Amino acid sequence: MRYSFVMNTLVKTGGAWLVSPSLAAVRRTSVAGFATSSSSFSLPNWEGGVSMVQGASRGIGLEFVRQLLENNKKGHVVATCRNPKEATSLINLKNSFSERLFIQKLDVTDETTIEESAESVRERYGSLNLLINATGILSIPGVLQPETTLNKVEKSSLMLAYEVNAVGPILVMKHMWPLLKAGGGNGTEREVAVVANLSARVGSIGDNKLGGWHSYRASKTALNQLTKNVSVELGRRKDPVVCILLHPGTVDTDLSRPFQRNVPEGKLFTKEYAVQKLLHIINNAKKQDNGKFFAWDGQEIPW
Repeated sequence: MRYSFVMNTLVKTGGAWLVSPSLAAVRRTSVAGFATSSSSFSLPNWEGGVSMVQGASRGIGLEFVRQLLENNKKGHVVATCRNPKEATSLINLKNSFSERLFIQKLDVTDETTIEESAESVRERYGSLNLLINATGILSIPGVLQPETTLNKVEKSSLMLAYEVNAVGPILVMKHMWPLLKAGGGNGTEREVAVVANLSARVGSIGDNKLGGWHSYRASKTALNQLTKNVSVELGRRKDPVVCILLHPGTVDTDLSRPFQRNVPEGKLFTKEYAVQKLLHIINNAKKQDNGKFFAWDGQEIPW
Protein backbone atom coordinates (compact mmCIF):
# COMPACT_ATOMS: atom_id res chain seq x y z
CA MET A 1 0.00 0.00 0.00
CA ARG A 2 1.05 3.61 -0.44
CA TYR A 3 -0.20 7.04 0.58
CA SER A 4 -1.29 9.93 -1.63
CA PHE A 5 -2.96 13.28 -1.11
CA VAL A 6 -6.66 13.78 -1.64
CA MET A 7 -7.08 16.73 -4.00
CA ASN A 8 -9.44 19.14 -2.29
CA THR A 9 -7.83 22.21 -3.86
CA LEU A 10 -5.44 22.84 -6.72
CA VAL A 11 -2.71 25.45 -6.52
CA LYS A 12 -0.74 26.86 -9.42
CA THR A 13 3.04 26.47 -9.35
CA GLY A 14 5.27 27.23 -12.30
CA GLY A 15 2.39 27.17 -14.75
CA ALA A 16 1.00 23.80 -13.61
CA TRP A 17 -1.80 22.95 -11.21
CA LEU A 18 -0.58 20.86 -8.27
CA VAL A 19 -2.02 19.48 -5.05
CA SER A 20 -1.47 21.66 -2.02
CA PRO A 21 -0.53 19.37 0.90
CA SER A 22 -1.70 21.96 3.40
CA LEU A 23 -5.19 21.77 1.92
CA ALA A 24 -5.37 18.03 1.42
CA ALA A 25 -5.99 15.03 3.60
CA VAL A 26 -4.02 11.82 3.39
CA ARG A 27 -5.79 8.69 2.27
CA ARG A 28 -4.68 5.14 1.70
CA THR A 29 -4.70 3.91 -1.91
CA SER A 30 -4.02 0.59 -3.54
CA VAL A 31 -1.10 -0.02 -5.87
CA ALA A 32 -3.57 0.31 -8.73
CA GLY A 33 -3.98 3.94 -7.74
CA PHE A 34 -7.63 3.96 -6.70
CA ALA A 35 -8.89 4.55 -3.17
CA THR A 36 -9.49 1.54 -0.98
CA SER A 37 -10.25 3.48 2.17
CA SER A 38 -10.12 7.14 3.15
CA SER A 39 -10.55 9.62 5.92
CA SER A 40 -13.63 11.80 6.31
CA PHE A 41 -12.17 14.19 3.72
CA SER A 42 -13.13 13.62 0.11
CA LEU A 43 -12.42 14.76 -3.41
CA PRO A 44 -14.42 17.64 -4.91
CA ASN A 45 -17.86 16.08 -5.27
CA TRP A 46 -20.75 17.67 -7.14
CA GLU A 47 -23.85 15.49 -7.10
CA GLY A 48 -24.49 14.44 -10.69
CA GLY A 49 -20.97 15.48 -11.66
CA VAL A 50 -19.54 18.37 -13.69
CA SER A 51 -19.29 17.98 -17.46
CA MET A 52 -17.57 20.22 -20.00
CA VAL A 53 -18.65 20.30 -23.64
CA GLN A 54 -16.09 22.07 -25.80
CA GLY A 55 -17.60 23.31 -29.08
CA ALA A 56 -21.12 23.66 -27.70
CA SER A 57 -22.74 26.47 -29.66
CA ARG A 58 -24.44 24.28 -32.28
CA GLY A 59 -24.69 20.84 -33.82
CA ILE A 60 -23.64 17.78 -31.85
CA GLY A 61 -21.97 19.84 -29.13
CA LEU A 62 -25.16 21.78 -28.40
CA GLU A 63 -27.16 18.55 -28.33
CA PHE A 64 -24.70 17.06 -25.82
CA VAL A 65 -25.31 20.05 -23.55
CA ARG A 66 -29.08 19.70 -23.84
CA GLN A 67 -29.17 15.98 -23.13
CA LEU A 68 -26.68 16.19 -20.27
CA LEU A 69 -28.88 18.79 -18.59
CA GLU A 70 -32.18 17.07 -19.28
CA ASN A 71 -31.08 13.53 -18.47
CA ASN A 72 -29.19 14.35 -15.28
CA LYS A 73 -31.37 16.45 -13.02
CA LYS A 74 -28.52 17.45 -10.69
CA GLY A 75 -25.41 17.51 -12.90
CA HIS A 76 -23.69 20.74 -13.92
CA VAL A 77 -22.53 21.51 -17.47
CA VAL A 78 -19.82 23.89 -18.64
CA ALA A 79 -20.50 24.79 -22.28
CA THR A 80 -17.73 26.51 -24.21
CA CYS A 81 -17.58 28.18 -27.60
CA ARG A 82 -15.72 30.94 -29.42
CA ASN A 83 -18.45 33.59 -29.21
CA PRO A 84 -20.76 33.03 -26.20
CA LYS A 85 -22.64 36.29 -26.76
CA GLU A 86 -23.73 35.07 -30.21
CA ALA A 87 -24.61 31.52 -29.11
CA THR A 88 -28.37 32.10 -29.00
CA SER A 89 -29.28 28.42 -28.59
CA LEU A 90 -26.96 28.10 -25.59
CA ILE A 91 -28.37 31.29 -24.11
CA ASN A 92 -31.88 29.86 -24.46
CA LEU A 93 -30.77 26.73 -22.59
CA LYS A 94 -29.25 28.93 -19.91
CA ASN A 95 -32.67 30.48 -19.36
CA SER A 96 -34.07 27.02 -18.63
CA PHE A 97 -31.12 25.71 -16.59
CA SER A 98 -29.77 28.86 -14.99
CA GLU A 99 -28.32 27.11 -11.92
CA ARG A 100 -26.65 24.22 -13.73
CA LEU A 101 -25.36 25.63 -17.03
CA PHE A 102 -22.20 27.73 -17.14
CA ILE A 103 -21.28 29.25 -20.53
CA GLN A 104 -17.79 30.52 -21.20
CA LYS A 105 -15.48 31.52 -24.01
CA LEU A 106 -12.96 29.01 -25.38
CA ASP A 107 -11.30 29.18 -28.78
CA VAL A 108 -9.27 26.06 -29.61
CA THR A 109 -6.93 28.15 -31.78
CA ASP A 110 -6.06 30.42 -28.84
CA GLU A 111 -4.42 28.58 -25.94
CA THR A 112 -4.82 31.57 -23.65
CA THR A 113 -8.61 31.16 -23.72
CA ILE A 114 -8.21 27.45 -22.92
CA GLU A 115 -6.07 28.21 -19.89
CA GLU A 116 -8.50 30.92 -18.76
CA SER A 117 -11.38 28.49 -19.10
CA ALA A 118 -9.58 25.92 -16.95
CA GLU A 119 -8.93 28.56 -14.30
CA SER A 120 -12.58 29.59 -14.33
CA VAL A 121 -13.76 25.99 -13.91
CA ARG A 122 -11.25 25.44 -11.12
CA GLU A 123 -12.54 28.48 -9.23
CA ARG A 124 -16.20 27.59 -9.76
CA TYR A 125 -16.22 23.80 -9.37
CA GLY A 126 -12.74 22.58 -8.46
CA SER A 127 -13.04 19.49 -10.66
CA LEU A 128 -14.47 17.89 -13.80
CA ASN A 129 -15.91 14.43 -14.37
CA LEU A 130 -16.42 14.56 -18.14
CA LEU A 131 -14.79 16.42 -21.02
CA ILE A 132 -16.33 16.18 -24.49
CA ASN A 133 -14.29 17.72 -27.29
CA ALA A 134 -16.92 18.25 -29.97
CA THR A 135 -15.40 20.97 -32.12
CA GLY A 136 -14.37 20.18 -35.68
CA ILE A 137 -14.21 21.58 -39.20
CA LEU A 138 -14.65 19.87 -42.54
CA SER A 139 -15.38 22.76 -44.90
CA ILE A 140 -15.49 26.55 -44.84
CA PRO A 141 -16.79 28.27 -47.99
CA GLY A 142 -13.95 29.95 -49.80
CA VAL A 143 -11.39 28.71 -47.27
CA LEU A 144 -11.49 24.94 -46.85
CA GLN A 145 -13.02 22.18 -48.98
CA PRO A 146 -12.52 18.39 -48.77
CA GLU A 147 -9.96 17.49 -51.41
CA THR A 148 -11.08 14.87 -53.93
CA THR A 149 -7.66 14.65 -55.64
CA LEU A 150 -4.04 15.17 -54.66
CA ASN A 151 -3.63 18.26 -56.87
CA LYS A 152 -6.23 20.08 -54.75
CA VAL A 153 -4.27 19.71 -51.52
CA GLU A 154 -3.09 23.01 -50.06
CA LYS A 155 -0.82 23.64 -47.12
CA SER A 156 -3.23 26.16 -45.61
CA SER A 157 -6.06 23.62 -45.59
CA LEU A 158 -3.90 20.93 -44.02
CA MET A 159 -2.68 23.26 -41.29
CA LEU A 160 -6.10 24.71 -40.49
CA ALA A 161 -7.75 21.29 -40.21
CA TYR A 162 -4.90 20.04 -38.04
CA GLU A 163 -5.04 23.09 -35.76
CA VAL A 164 -8.78 22.85 -35.11
CA ASN A 165 -9.40 19.09 -35.25
CA ALA A 166 -6.25 17.79 -33.54
CA VAL A 167 -4.18 20.48 -31.82
CA GLY A 168 -7.17 22.20 -30.21
CA PRO A 169 -8.59 19.13 -28.45
CA ILE A 170 -5.19 18.01 -27.13
CA LEU A 171 -4.55 21.46 -25.66
CA VAL A 172 -7.96 21.41 -23.99
CA MET A 173 -7.07 18.02 -22.51
CA LYS A 174 -3.74 19.39 -21.31
CA HIS A 175 -5.30 22.24 -19.35
CA MET A 176 -8.35 20.33 -18.06
CA TRP A 177 -6.36 17.30 -16.97
CA PRO A 178 -5.77 18.35 -13.32
CA LEU A 179 -9.50 19.02 -12.98
CA LEU A 180 -10.41 15.62 -14.43
CA LYS A 181 -7.90 13.90 -12.19
CA ALA A 182 -9.38 15.73 -9.20
CA GLY A 183 -12.92 14.73 -10.13
CA GLY A 184 -12.55 11.13 -11.26
CA GLY A 185 -15.94 9.47 -11.06
CA ASN A 186 -17.05 11.34 -7.95
CA GLY A 187 -20.70 12.35 -8.03
CA THR A 188 -21.41 10.09 -11.02
CA GLU A 189 -22.20 6.41 -11.49
CA ARG A 190 -18.82 5.84 -13.16
CA GLU A 191 -15.60 4.88 -11.40
CA VAL A 192 -13.57 7.25 -13.57
CA ALA A 193 -13.70 10.61 -15.31
CA VAL A 194 -14.02 10.42 -19.09
CA VAL A 195 -12.46 12.37 -21.94
CA ALA A 196 -14.51 11.75 -25.10
CA ASN A 197 -12.99 13.18 -28.27
CA LEU A 198 -15.25 13.23 -31.32
CA SER A 199 -13.35 11.66 -34.17
CA ALA A 200 -14.60 10.09 -37.41
CA ARG A 201 -14.37 6.75 -39.13
CA VAL A 202 -12.57 8.44 -42.01
CA GLY A 203 -9.69 9.00 -39.58
CA SER A 204 -9.09 5.25 -39.45
CA ILE A 205 -6.11 4.19 -41.58
CA GLY A 206 -7.21 0.54 -41.58
CA ASP A 207 -10.74 1.46 -42.68
CA ASN A 208 -9.65 3.81 -45.48
CA LYS A 209 -10.81 2.29 -48.77
CA LEU A 210 -11.89 5.43 -50.63
CA GLY A 211 -9.09 7.97 -50.16
CA GLY A 212 -9.69 11.68 -50.61
CA TRP A 213 -10.55 14.27 -47.98
CA HIS A 214 -6.84 14.57 -47.20
CA SER A 215 -6.96 17.41 -44.67
CA TYR A 216 -9.95 16.14 -42.72
CA ARG A 217 -8.85 12.49 -42.70
CA ALA A 218 -5.30 13.31 -41.63
CA SER A 219 -6.43 15.69 -38.88
CA LYS A 220 -8.75 13.06 -37.40
CA THR A 221 -6.01 10.43 -37.64
CA ALA A 222 -3.75 12.83 -35.74
CA LEU A 223 -6.45 13.33 -33.11
CA ASN A 224 -6.68 9.55 -32.73
CA GLN A 225 -2.93 9.20 -32.19
CA LEU A 226 -2.72 12.11 -29.76
CA THR A 227 -5.63 10.74 -27.74
CA LYS A 228 -4.10 7.27 -27.71
CA ASN A 229 -0.80 8.75 -26.51
CA VAL A 230 -2.51 10.47 -23.59
CA SER A 231 -4.40 7.29 -22.70
CA VAL A 232 -1.11 5.40 -22.44
CA GLU A 233 0.38 8.09 -20.21
CA LEU A 234 -2.57 8.21 -17.83
CA GLY A 235 -2.59 4.42 -17.70
CA ARG A 236 0.99 4.45 -16.44
CA ARG A 237 0.17 7.14 -13.87
CA LYS A 238 -2.97 5.34 -12.66
CA ASP A 239 -5.03 8.52 -13.00
CA PRO A 240 -8.78 7.95 -12.49
CA VAL A 241 -9.49 9.10 -16.05
CA VAL A 242 -10.09 7.26 -19.33
CA CYS A 243 -9.78 8.67 -22.85
CA ILE A 244 -12.01 7.39 -25.64
CA LEU A 245 -12.62 8.38 -29.25
CA LEU A 246 -16.12 8.43 -30.70
CA HIS A 247 -17.44 8.24 -34.25
CA PRO A 248 -21.00 9.62 -34.26
CA GLY A 249 -21.90 8.39 -37.74
CA THR A 250 -23.12 10.81 -40.38
CA VAL A 251 -25.24 13.31 -38.47
CA ASP A 252 -27.54 15.94 -39.94
CA THR A 253 -25.57 19.04 -38.96
CA ASP A 254 -24.05 22.05 -40.69
CA LEU A 255 -20.76 20.14 -40.96
CA SER A 256 -22.21 17.27 -43.01
CA ARG A 257 -25.01 19.09 -44.86
CA PRO A 258 -23.05 19.84 -48.08
CA PHE A 259 -22.08 16.15 -48.34
CA GLN A 260 -25.30 14.30 -47.50
CA ARG A 261 -26.37 13.48 -51.06
CA ASN A 262 -24.65 10.09 -51.17
CA VAL A 263 -25.46 8.98 -47.62
CA PRO A 264 -27.32 5.62 -47.74
CA GLU A 265 -30.93 5.59 -46.64
CA GLY A 266 -31.23 5.19 -42.89
CA LYS A 267 -27.61 6.22 -42.26
CA LEU A 268 -28.16 9.94 -41.81
CA PHE A 269 -28.76 10.34 -38.09
CA THR A 270 -30.47 13.11 -36.20
CA LYS A 271 -28.43 14.94 -33.58
CA GLU A 272 -30.74 13.60 -30.91
CA TYR A 273 -30.21 9.97 -31.91
CA ALA A 274 -26.43 10.25 -32.33
CA VAL A 275 -25.86 11.96 -28.99
CA GLN A 276 -28.13 9.48 -27.21
CA LYS A 277 -26.01 6.62 -28.53
CA LEU A 278 -22.71 8.36 -27.71
CA LEU A 279 -23.81 9.22 -24.17
CA HIS A 280 -24.65 5.56 -23.61
CA ILE A 281 -21.03 4.70 -24.45
CA ILE A 282 -19.69 7.51 -22.24
CA ASN A 283 -21.89 6.68 -19.27
CA ASN A 284 -20.81 3.04 -19.38
CA ALA A 285 -17.10 3.66 -19.89
CA LYS A 286 -14.79 1.53 -17.75
CA LYS A 287 -11.05 1.61 -17.00
CA GLN A 288 -10.49 -1.11 -19.59
CA ASP A 289 -11.97 1.14 -22.31
CA ASN A 290 -9.09 3.59 -21.99
CA GLY A 291 -7.60 4.39 -25.41
CA LYS A 292 -10.34 2.74 -27.48
CA PHE A 293 -12.06 4.06 -30.62
CA PHE A 294 -15.82 3.42 -30.72
CA ALA A 295 -18.50 3.90 -33.34
CA TRP A 296 -21.92 5.20 -32.34
CA ASP A 297 -23.21 1.62 -32.00
CA GLY A 298 -20.51 0.61 -29.53
CA GLN A 299 -18.41 -1.33 -32.02
CA GLU A 300 -14.66 -0.73 -31.95
CA ILE A 301 -13.13 0.85 -35.06
CA PRO A 302 -9.68 -0.26 -36.32
CA TRP A 303 -6.91 2.30 -36.18
